[in-house]
Amino acid sequence: MHLRFSQEIKSLLQNLAEQPLTLGEILAKTSERGFSLVIALLVLPFLFPMPPGLTGPFGAACLILSMQMVLGRRSPWLPKKIANYQFPRRFAHILLSNLRRVTRIFEKIARPRLGKIANSRWAWRFNGFCISLLTILLISPIPFTNPLPTVGILLLAVATIESDGLLMCISYIFTVLITGIFAFIGYAILLAPSLLPSILR
Repeated sequence: MHLRFSQEIKSLLQNLAEQPLTLGEILAKTSERGFSLVIALLVLPFLFPMPPGLTGPFGAACLILSMQMVLGRRSPWLPKKIANYQFPRRFAHILLSNLRRVTRIFEKIARPRLGKIANSRWAWRFNGFCISLLTILLISPIPFTNPLPTVGILLLAVATIESDGLLMCISYIFTVLITGIFAFIGYAILLAPSLLPSILR
């Protein structure tokens, strides 16, 4: 079964064959679903080695979109400079192709379920809050931790597009676990300077 997420990516790949894509154009083509689709596109590169200079802009754009979800907006907006960012065609093709591969995994578990949760305006806002929190963790300067919040954001993005309330609930648990892991790592880093002298004795 091909879900909406797959269909959107397939359409974007077809458009990419004709002309380069900008974030603004993707949002315009995908309407409300553009929130989750663009967020997924922005965080996916964090699963792989990132080209220099993209971490900040991608993280900022993701945070801007997720905060709009928290505020209940259904029409996405990005600052003109970010909206006009044009993906290099080869980079965009690799990005969309990888996202399509990841989506095939989610297709096996995602489907419309628990509609009262999935279609609630409060779920929309709470999804935005969780994505915002995970984005902040994603762009935090803690090495080798990018995959954890990235997977959490991708789960929330797919659950939102597919109206899967059960996957949303699983994503909330995952978000709490990831936040706990980062809190533990942060606490360990804070304690490290005071513990080092006693360890080195």
